[in-house]
Amino acid sequence: MKATVHVMLKNGVLDPQGEAVRHALGALGFEGVSGVRQGKVIELDLADGTSEADVNAMCEKLLANTVIESYRVDLS
Repeated sequence: MKATVHVMLKNGVLDPQGEAVRHALGALGFEGVSGVRQGKVIELDLADGTSEADVNAMCEKLLANTVIESYRVDLS
């Protein structure tokens, strides 16, 4: 089984990397971009029997800083 974890900064948290990407896109001539939020994707290969609750515990303890980040888990 695989899990994909999408981690993003929470709304209201400044995203300097996203702002740098937005600025660079403008400098390259892409004027239609008014905002960029940058996050990360983590792919996990899981042993059979690993539950979504287990993956959520991994996120809470290590994969996401839940003070400033939110996450979403997709299992496949």
